[in-house]
Amino acid sequence: MIAFDELMRRFAELNAAELSRWVENRWVVPETATEEGGERWVFHEVDVARVELILDIRREFAVDDEALSLVLGLLDQVYSLRRQMRRLCDALEQQPPEIRDAIRRALPPAGGSTP
Repeated sequence: MIAFDELMRRFAELNAAELSRWVENRWVVPETATEEGGERWVFHEVDVARVELILDIRREFAVDDEALSLVLGLLDQVYSLRRQMRRLCDALEQQPPEIRDAIRRALPPAGGSTP
């Protein structure tokens, strides 16, 4: 975990107002830690990776905040579907061979269309 200031130092092209807006938009979701001086954000590695992703998308594709929100939402859906597919594949691998074979036969060919 890293603090707000450390994250700002790590990404020179990022400014504090921008990062605060990303947190408000819930594009980055840090943990809130309570200290004597009040509360502060603490960023996990997943948050750091998300900041890097956002910066890369903006740099490579020059998208505005509205489009970025859409792109991040779609990416989140893709990642969620990948996790669900991994869980499904893991569950299928736990089934007896005859069940796995029956499921494989029932699936259409990869890249093929369904009737």
